[in-house]
Amino acid sequence: MSITTTRRLAAVGLAAATLLLAGCSGGTDEVNGGAPAASGAPTSAPATPPASTTDAAATSPAGGEPLAPPNCPTASLRITLGAGDAGAGSSYRPLVFTNTGGTTCQLRGFPGVSYVTGDDGHQVGPAAAMSGERGGEVRLGPDGSAAAQLQLVNVQNFDAATCRPTPVRGLRVYPPGNTQSAFVPFETTGCAAEQLPGNQLSVQTMTAG
Repeated sequence: MSITTTRRLAAVGLAAATLLLAGCSGGTDEVNGGAPAASGAPTSAPATPPASTTDAAATSPAGGEPLAPPNCPTASLRITLGAGDAGAGSSYRPLVFTNTGGTTCQLRGFPGVSYVTGDDGHQVGPAAAMSGERGGEVRLGPDGSAAAQLQLVNVQNFDAATCRPTPVRGLRVYPPGNTQSAFVPFETTGCAAEQLPGNQLSVQTMTAG
């Protein structure tokens, strides 16, 4: 046998031995430095997302009416000026808010009130001053009502030069928590002057009607 043939047989034997060792190695991932190759299957199932607590926080334990009803929007309120009493130089009348919507809502605090006149509804004098402390929320079911007591001063008691008496066509009312106003017809006389010796209008916090 020649030397060349001997060398060829040795190379074939070496290659066969290498293939045999690779088949018995159990499969290694050389990219990962010889660690066992990843099978591609997840080691555990994805965690189940936790249940939402939004619904639980928004409803009572009995699953009934929401614990925090939304604020009553102006569009769902009918606002009227109720009958009242006359005092020393003032009259006191409730400003009544009736829920015309189909769901319960709430009002809290002071409404914004001012005299208005003219076809453009411009304001006459200062807006109503807040009287007393701000109360808690008042819930209004469908057709339910709440009220805020309004004091209307007889402006004839003010000096005319200071007051600048002006005919008034009604009240502009902003329900608590709203930026949309409503008009309540009420013809009287107000003071157009911005600086007065007292309040021509005062309003108290919302109370249950």
